[in-house]
Formats: sequence, C-alpha cells, structure tokens
Amino acid sequence: MIDVKIRDLTVSNSAPLTLIGGPCQLESLDHSQMIAGILKEACDASGAQYIFKGSYDKANRTSLNAPPPLGLEKGLAVLQGVRDAIGCPVITDVHSADQCAPVADVVDILQIPAFLCRQTALLLAAGETGAAINVKKGQFLAPWDMPNVVAKIESTGNKRILLTERGASFGYNTLVVDMTSLPEMAKTGYPVVMDATHAVAKPGGLGSASGGQRELAPVLARAAVATGIGAVFAETHQDPDNAPCDGPNMIELKNMPQLIETLMKIDVLAKSDPILL
Repeated sequence: MIDVKIRDLTVSNSAPLTLIGGPCQLESLDHSQMIAGILKEACDASGAQYIFKGSYDKANRTSLNAPPPLGLEKGLAVLQGVRDAIGCPVITDVHSADQCAPVADVVDILQIPAFLCRQTALLLAAGETGAAINVKKGQFLAPWDMPNVVAKIESTGNKRILLTERGASFGYNTLVVDMTSLPEMAKTGYPVVMDATHAVAKPGGLGSASGGQRELAPVLARAAVATGIGAVFAETHQDPDNAPCDGPNMIELKNMPQLIETLMKIDVLAKSDPILL
C-alpha cells in the first residue's frame, strides 16, 4: 500500500481513517473556520485524521441562477485562513490547467472533479505542481479504468494520489454505489476515498437544482469504511436546507461528531482484519 504524506498526516488504506469534510461552497472565513474547528475537534477526539474541504468555484451547477461562489482570490484567502487557524490540511477543486499552480501555492490537495477526471491536460498540470491530487472517479467510468488516470499523473513524477468513489449514473437523476469498486481501486495501491454525500445526490433532481437523500450518506460512509479504505469525504453544513449548494445531500453539522466516532470504531475493526485480494 502507498502512503500519501500530507503535512503531518499519512493517508493510506492501512492508516487510521481520514475525514475530508467541510461545506460544499465556501461562504466566508468565519463560517469555514467554524465548521473546520468542529470537525477537527471531533476527529481529534476519536483518533481520525482531518482535512478541510471547501470549493471557491462551482463550475458544475444545474442552474445559471445558482448562488455565486467566492471565486479564486477570495476563496484561496479563506482556505489559507482555515489552514493557518485550524492547523489542518486543506483541499479544493480545480477546473482548468491554469488554476493548478496558483491553487497549489495555498492548498495541500488539488481535487479533480468527477466530470473532468479524464482531462489529460488538467491531470498533467495538477501532477506537475507536486501537490497531492484527489481524483474523483467519473460517474461514467468503471473502477478498473482508474489506472489510466493514475498513469497520467504518475507520468509527471507525482505519486501523491488519492482516488475517490462518488457513485455511478443509473438512469435519470440517480446514482448508485458499487462497494466492490473500493477494493478494485485499492489494487492501485493508492488510498481510496468514499464520497458519501455526493453519492446520495440526485443530479438535477429538483428541476432547477440537484436533490439528494442526506439521511443515506451515513449509511454509505459506514459501509465503505467497513472495506478498509483510507478516507471518507463528507460535505456538511449547520443549516443544509439553506446552504448555497448541495444542501439536500449534505450531512447536518450537529450529526458529524457522532458519525465520526462511529466510523472510527468500524475503521479499527476493518483494519485489524484487512481484506486481502
């Protein structure tokens, strides 16, 4: 198994579970630090590792009238503020090759959105920064297709890679998760991440916005952790029904500490008796 060093953390399918968590869309420095502080405290209490996630841009939105994001400059300032105040690594999305270098100057992990996971120029530019790279598997890709994605990043000399499952398209406005994709991607040796909240989204399901079933996100998180993966990705908000993005599938912040505690209990059991393929 490959260990990916991210500041003082070691993310691996054999290391204690990492939570990648935060709001879908960055709103303000105070808001981000509030969420990061609560999650970091809960992770510290349960023995989990923590990485803050927030997006400065939301390029893939259902409606043109969706609430506007902070943008690159303001968003990076917020991420830097969280990194400095909370002391945790931070991750955010990049959507074009020219964003990679300036974003990597601030954040610890560049995230490749699912719809862009095969974009060669983007993968190469991200890899060349030397930052850790988290690639979300496209809803249209099989898990055994991901070694091709890995090879593109590795060609830059960068082997700090995470691979994320976020569900596969199933008919209209629906995603399903094949849990066997987690050990399949783990065959690469790289840490595997389960995106428990985007996997319960209903893309475009509300007509002018995406729907979701947030009550099922903890179900997927528990099931995924039982396979012995490296990390869980979960977006959260103190008032998801009024969040600017992905409210229907975000977990309520008040429920996160108990979920983290439960996931760590499962993680200890799973990694004490790992699945061997």
